[in-house]
Order: sequence, then structure tokens, then C-alpha cells
Amino acid sequence: MNLHPLNSDFTWIQPEPPYRLITQAQADAYREQGGFLLEKAFTQAEVANLVEALDPIEAEANAYLARMTDDQPSIARADEIVFRPHAVLQTPVAAQFATHPVFAALCGDLIGPSARLYWDQLVYKRPGTAEEFPWHQDNGYTYVTPQQYLTCWVALTDATPENGCPWIAPGLHKQGTIAHQWTDLGFECLETAPPNAQPMPLAAGSIAVFSSLTPHRTGPNVTDQIRKAYILQYAPDGAVVHSRSGTVQPANAPDRQFLIDQ
Repeated sequence: MNLHPLNSDFTWIQPEPPYRLITQAQADAYREQGGFLLEKAFTQAEVANLVEALDPIEAEANAYLARMTDDQPSIARADEIVFRPHAVLQTPVAAQFATHPVFAALCGDLIGPSARLYWDQLVYKRPGTAEEFPWHQDNGYTYVTPQQYLTCWVALTDATPENGCPWIAPGLHKQGTIAHQWTDLGFECLETAPPNAQPMPLAAGSIAVFSSLTPHRTGPNVTDQIRKAYILQYAPDGAVVHSRSGTVQPANAPDRQFLIDQ
């Protein structure tokens, strides 16, 4: 398996106990498997409030996709799968949610004492989405150093194998960032599922917690309901982003990459 050209000296690092939120078993799963489920992290009311704020943003994004011409490459597809980044800039509900004590505690337990929001995006997978989203690492899309950051895949509706819940490829995160190739559906680091691939079905209000280095994918949505998720990613304060043109920029945009009060 080829590594990303910038990945030459990766070593997995993880805070030691005591932990504020996670159990020792969850810490071990993050270290060895690359992720775990945090069940019922948010109340029904919190989820409903967030969905009410995000639904109009998704609808606007879907309408924009419908107007795009076929020669504009995008991993999103109108009336199928919609990605809308930076909801924290669109609604104060998302900005407040991104600073929830659950995320602050996860950052303390899995990153360390100082972390920032790195990225946030809603991902709605509509009924009839026949294609899976390919195996990839989050750090394979945009290379960040340190390579390890935290992905929190928040289910806004129940996520199942039938409607496109996440799957992870355990153990590969310890290699650091793998080389990715572009496909019609997005970047890909694994052409086929490894034999130990694990589904992560989760109820609304739960979080699939995994590393930016954990290969993951989501399957088709063969149900008649929209699968709704909100993804928030947190990186150590001081992290930098390497562009494909070779420039390096700090990940500290004050309007959306704010420090998380721990």
C-alpha cells in the first residue's frame, strides 16, 4: 500500500487517561481500531433543533447542484448526496452546536488540551442514491499536519447499512495518510473492502468517532427516507493545511476554525 508523498515519518499519538468522557475501552478502540461509537451523545431536542436549522441549508445546496452543468466536477449530486460545508457560517445553531461540551470533552480525551474546529459539513444522502461513497481517509482529501485529527460523524437520523451508515477499515490508521486516487465519486484509497471492515450503525443523536486517518466509506441509500448527518472535525491548535499547489496555511480562520473551550 502506497503512502501519501508527504507522509514519511508518521507515529500514532494519543492522550493517556484520565478521560473526561470516553471509557478506557473506547480509548483502546480508537487506538487499535481507529474509531468507536458514542451512543446517545445528544438529546432528541438538540437533534431536532439542529435539523430544523440545517434542512433549509441542505435544500438550498441541493437546488444549486441541480443548476450545475455536467462539466463541473463535484462529489455531490443533486437529489442524491449533498455536501454543504461550513454550516457554522450559515446558522448560529450550528456554531453553538460545534462548541457543545461533548465535543470539548472528546477533543480533550483524543487530541489534547488545545483544539480548534477544523471543518464542518452536513451530508444528506437521499433515497435512491445507488452509488457508495468510496473508501477514503479525511486527510487524503486535504493534507493536514499533524496528520491526526478527530472526525465526529453525528447521526441526525438513524444511520443503518441500508441507508448509508459509515464503515471503517480497522488498523490502517496507524500507517498515516495513504495515497489516494481520484474517481468519479471522489478520492479513493482502497478499491475493495478489507476483510475486517466494520459497519457503524448508529441511532440519531449518536456519534461515529474516528480518526482523520481511518479509511471509511458509506454505502447506498436503498430506503425511502433521507439519511442525515452532520460531520464536525477538530484538529490540534497549530495544525496547518498543505494545498495541492504546495502552499501551507494555518488552520485558524477566526470565523469558523475557532478554539474549543475545554
